[in-house]
Amino acid sequence: MTIVYLNGQYLPRERALIPVEDRGFIFGDGIYEGVRAVDGRMFEWDAHAERMVNGLAGLRIAFGAAEVAALKGVCEKLVRDNGLADGEAFLYLEVSRGVAPRTHHFPPAGTAPTVFVVASKLNVSRPQREVGVKAITYPDLRWKRRDWKTVNLLGNVLARQAASEAGAYEAILHEDGVVTEGAATNVFAVVDGVLRTHPLTPSILPGITRKVIVEVIRELGIPLVEEAIPFDRLAGAAEIFVCGSTTDVTPVITLDGRPVGNGKAGALTAKVREAFEARLYQAAVSA
Repeated sequence: MTIVYLNGQYLPRERALIPVEDRGFIFGDGIYEGVRAVDGRMFEWDAHAERMVNGLAGLRIAFGAAEVAALKGVCEKLVRDNGLADGEAFLYLEVSRGVAPRTHHFPPAGTAPTVFVVASKLNVSRPQREVGVKAITYPDLRWKRRDWKTVNLLGNVLARQAASEAGAYEAILHEDGVVTEGAATNVFAVVDGVLRTHPLTPSILPGITRKVIVEVIRELGIPLVEEAIPFDRLAGAAEIFVCGSTTDVTPVITLDGRPVGNGKAGALTAKVREAFEARLYQAAVSA
């Protein structure tokens, strides 16, 4: 039996019921986070909390920093109560604007947000991270505030479905002649001998794994340029990797059916992956 958290209560998942007039369901009017737990410790919790607070403030949902901070204890309890304190787990947190009759404008002041948290076991695919995956390219159909992690993910869903139908792991998105990010990841590529990734703007999600990877890249002394990658140069990249809270650092070895570089995971990607994993698991041990 899986125990979840809903609006202040811990209860079995099958009893966690959300009214049909919840604005998360009706409008996609909410913010979510996905947090990695290793041996019961939340990885980069403060960064996740800050991003969630920023997104909630951007949508003007009345759920502030103190309320988000309190969710760390909720996550820790769910990990313990669901027998996930050993090994790896994934926490999904969502805050919607709450339940109200359907109108496009905000409901009356004082409408309580809906708050939901669930923990699940995370199975990490080591061969996938070492050997690499297939990816496709796909037009970026999302709205313009991608830096807010909203629950409205239709563009991402369509891109991931296209990848699935092509037998690929990820869809790398592009618009206006540049690469933005993956459907559920951030993207790095070695182009013209230089490691590049899209800068932090409203066009991409400020990934927490991306943040850590940028830090470890700097520590390794690898040159990194945070500039948008021209889409027409991506096919000629020597290495590509994607990253995320459940993806870690995963090499892309084929893109749109053609090999990336020599068709194998590159040495630079492997070096970054090893450094990231050292940070991920050492953070859990030393916390």
